[in-house]
Amino acid sequence: MYMDKLWSPWRSKYIESFKDDPKEELSGTLFTRILAENDDRKNYILHRGKKCFIIMNLYPYNSGHLMIVPYKQANDISELDSDTRLEMMELLDLGCKVLNDAIKPHGFNIGANLGRVAGAGVENHIHFHIVPRWNGDTNFMPVLNEVKVISEAMDETYDKLMKSLGKLVK
Repeated sequence: MYMDKLWSPWRSKYIESFKDDPKEELSGTLFTRILAENDDRKNYILHRGKKCFIIMNLYPYNSGHLMIVPYKQANDISELDSDTRLEMMELLDLGCKVLNDAIKPHGFNIGANLGRVAGAGVENHIHFHIVPRWNGDTNFMPVLNEVKVISEAMDETYDKLMKSLGKLVK
């Protein structure tokens, strides 16, 4: 059986940019600092729920790459209460609906990277990824040229997603 592979070697540079810093735990994660800034547009936060929020990934695999993040910093899903876990699943569903409405992908990759060895860039604050996918969206640019082609500017995608979110959430 033949299987296509999607390699993302540029991600290792991003992951390696995080240093093991004991002060990091005292100051909170990237997510807790972004939430405290209270500037959702600047930080690409699309939606704030009761226990979780939806944010665009600053280092996307594809345009529209979203993350579902609980407000509570936790290393593992078992550290979250059932209401938070339920809301994470509800926001995964909402994120897919918004992406379908706004940018019409052909499918999604949904998952979580638990621990640095699994590819987690923010390893001490669990979150789920929604990566929109299109037929034929793989190419050789990253492998041959160390370049990732993102088809749309973040601000433009954010505006499209916010418009769709406004239609879906009243």
